[in-house]
Amino acid sequence: MNNNFLIKTHFLGAKIKHLRKSSRMTLEDLCVRCFQIDKQSAPSTSYLSLIENGQRKPSDGLLDSICKIFHREKEWFFDQSLLKNNEEDIASEGFESINLEPNFLFSKDILGKALPALLSQTGTSGRKFAHTLIRSYQEKNYNQFPYIEKEADLIGRKKFPLSYNDIIDLYKYHNLKIKWFEKNPFMTKDDLGQEIKSLFRSFYDGPKYIYINSKMKSHPSRIKYDLCTYLAHKVLHGGDGIVSSHVTGGEIGGSPRPHERKTSTVNQKDILYAWRDFECSFFAGALLCPRMPFRKYMNRVQYDITKYNDLELTPAVLMRRLTAVSPYKYWHYFDAYPPGYLRAVYRGNGMPMPWENFKTTKDSYDQLGVFKHLANLNIKRPISQLSIIKQENSIKLYCSVSLKTNDAAGNPHVICSGIELNEAISMQGYNTEDILNDIYTLCYKNKGSSNLTDDHKKIFTQIGIILNISWVIEAIDLPVNIFANSLEINKSTEKGRKKISWTNQIKQEILKIK
Repeated sequence: MNNNFLIKTHFLGAKIKHLRKSSRMTLEDLCVRCFQIDKQSAPSTSYLSLIENGQRKPSDGLLDSICKIFHREKEWFFDQSLLKNNEEDIASEGFESINLEPNFLFSKDILGKALPALLSQTGTSGRKFAHTLIRSYQEKNYNQFPYIEKEADLIGRKKFPLSYNDIIDLYKYHNLKIKWFEKNPFMTKDDLGQEIKSLFRSFYDGPKYIYINSKMKSHPSRIKYDLCTYLAHKVLHGGDGIVSSHVTGGEIGGSPRPHERKTSTVNQKDILYAWRDFECSFFAGALLCPRMPFRKYMNRVQYDITKYNDLELTPAVLMRRLTAVSPYKYWHYFDAYPPGYLRAVYRGNGMPMPWENFKTTKDSYDQLGVFKHLANLNIKRPISQLSIIKQENSIKLYCSVSLKTNDAAGNPHVICSGIELNEAISMQGYNTEDILNDIYTLCYKNKGSSNLTDDHKKIFTQIGIILNISWVIEAIDLPVNIFANSLEINKSTEKGRKKISWTNQIKQEILKIK
């Protein structure tokens, strides 16, 4: 093998590897992208590794595919100039957080006395507060819980998809029995006092009986999910019975046993129920959608969220699971009931809450796809959406996809998954700040909504291909909308209003007199 070949292949392979890693792709991810463009020239992961290490030269067909994926000319790969390493870890930015100073006010003793009073005054239940703590913990960890993933993989042996009969076999192995009961849907009130049609789906009666409502027989995907959560309780907690029943409607984050009274104080049982509900739910998702097989499948279908039917999953399980298995970690997830009740939320990408709180919104946020769905529940197709948000000196761009579905009781609701694109823009070496400023200015001049320029479309098409997410590419030809809150902030700034309290105004007046 001559030296000239080694030099050329070394630089070419190094550049391919640099582009792949800068785009947060695994070898498997890039192989899938190549296969989608040209099946004939697509490499195996082992062969691609040899190319990256300079031991093999890619065929013309494969290099053409790589050029299309990364939007590079062939000449660029044979240029022997050195590469700059842009693979820096991005420091996570906090959102809606406070500095705990002076820290003596945030001692365990003081918080233990202050929190119950605060919850009582605001009407927040202890369970709801516990779920808020858990959500914050999820977001801090980008929904990564390896110990639960490992247990689920050991139990399910990473089988995907997992059928109903597979779950029954697991029940037999763990000595769990299923019993059926009859209970019609009924009207009840949720945490916010709103009436909602509810269905008592299932419950655990230790040490080994799981009761399932026969009304669920027409919802096999929901039966699978409920059975997997109770299997999780058996595996993770020994089946001691400290786990919520499953009720569609009713309280956010599961429902306690019927005889337990909801209080606004925080006690150990609130925290324990909430944490176990989360662990069991996460385990169920990991069992039904094991990380690597599910990721490879979603790669093949370009993150098409409508594939839940093919896998006999609920759309909520599939869309929540994306936030945990995607190599790109900047995700959000919303579950909303009409006219605007937020029932579940995850914001690993720091997206501001589209609602001021979990209560129904009074403002119009029709810029977001989830609200378009809430406003028109007859829209059955998924809605893709690009939204740009400006908060103080920071601009962020999000792409989301929302889907209207019905819960087990027949209530319509909208679920939404999405990603922040700032990091994806930076990964491709573009000036993120300049691009987002241009888009925001264009939208602002057009009363909050504008189409992308052709140059921007090329950039985001490249990003959509790199991320391999079809609904990012679909959203490129649709208008980008300014999120309502940021538009209102800038309107107030434009009118010359200052964010100043009346006490400071009085203080300044007194000082002027003196």
